[in-house]
Amino acid sequence: MTIDTLVASGTVVTVDAVFEAAVAIDDGTIVGVGDETALPAADRRIDADGNLVLPGVVDPHTHIAGYNSIDSYESGTAAAAAGGVTTLLTFAWQGWDDGEWTDGTLREAVERHRRDAAPLIDCGVHPVITQESRTVLEELPGLVEGGITSFKMFTTDDIRLSNGFIGEVFRELGDLGAVGMVHTEDYSVCERRGEAVRAAPDGASTAAYPRSRPDYAEAMAADSIARLAVTADAKYYGVHTTSEAAADAIAAVRTDGSNVRAETCTHYTVFDESLYERCGNAAIMSPPLRTPSDVDALFEELRDGVLSVVSTDHVPLPESRKTDGPWWESAFGVNSLQVSLPVFHDEAVRNRGLSYPALVRLLCTAPARTFGLPRKGRIEPGADADLIVFDPEETHTISADRLHSNADYSIYDGREVTGRVKRTFVRGELIAADDDIVGDPGHGRFLDRSIPDWDEQ
Repeated sequence: MTIDTLVASGTVVTVDAVFEAAVAIDDGTIVGVGDETALPAADRRIDADGNLVLPGVVDPHTHIAGYNSIDSYESGTAAAAAGGVTTLLTFAWQGWDDGEWTDGTLREAVERHRRDAAPLIDCGVHPVITQESRTVLEELPGLVEGGITSFKMFTTDDIRLSNGFIGEVFRELGDLGAVGMVHTEDYSVCERRGEAVRAAPDGASTAAYPRSRPDYAEAMAADSIARLAVTADAKYYGVHTTSEAAADAIAAVRTDGSNVRAETCTHYTVFDESLYERCGNAAIMSPPLRTPSDVDALFEELRDGVLSVVSTDHVPLPESRKTDGPWWESAFGVNSLQVSLPVFHDEAVRNRGLSYPALVRLLCTAPARTFGLPRKGRIEPGADADLIVFDPEETHTISADRLHSNADYSIYDGREVTGRVKRTFVRGELIAADDDIVGDPGHGRFLDRSIPDWDEQ
């Protein structure tokens, strides 16, 4: 028997262990992991040159080809591939059609994403519910049956939903086994605090921005929404947790931990609110960056399991939409798909002592399990051959000019990090090498996801 590919002379990292091994690949699937001499001969041998061999990163929180994004699937997945991301989930916004809001359906939003897209890596979508109607609830069973098994909602800003309607969505999702994701900030608190902060003597400074969306507004909403989900026996995934207060609110609602999950994002683990003084509006995202003690608390919650995933919340925008005006007119979001792994590795592993299996758990295995992707995020026979060759010792300086995203700036520009993605494989095909894209657009697939079993995690 001869197989397609052997990735050899590397150190494999799984969620459980770090060990020297080769990875055997045939027809896009891992067929063996072990000593090279015990594996079948291969048509192609890839020398990992002593570097780490990691599962491909699974990023469940990105913004590609839609509202608040100037990345197409081609540019966004190129950035992802160069950064070691082999699977991403993005958002399909109900009613958003080519720059305008309409009275659209969730299914129409999904279909718009799949139409004419040519991703390099594998992708899926979370429909975003933006309208309170019975039709939305009636759509959910068919979408779940078709492999769309997670849905996002907001408690704030123009597309906010009432807690009452969110509770009804959770009741439906609980019956279906699907996941509800919610951006949690209390709208009324943010509105009132925003008015007060803008009127303050120092209110024009971007450094004042975090006071307009305080941590207690995040915690209040996180507590309310998690309780709605638990009452409905629905799976709840809290997005972009930023603060100790919000993490504590989530922890207080978790009982056996089976139905409440939450993430944080790369930027919340490496930056604090002082970045607004240095970068101004370019650094504005929602919720805001918090205090240094909040950053420390997030790492404690990542170790304890209250927070189980680190995502990017990649929002690619032109710098002009961020900086041409006062901070309260700035568009929300920062881009980081291509740099998240080396940045998080540098901070979490090298500076804070996180283990490599923990890195794999947070960036690869846990997001795959959380969102119904059983063939992703792991290195073992039967899994998709989504692999990264990662040099943990190479130090380099991030440059916005060398990123593949259509965004024309980066809050990481000039940051020196240790750790670099050398090669990225999606289902056994090399698609990126040393920051260059070598694969063809369209290699990626849109994934039908299963209903995740959180009891087994």
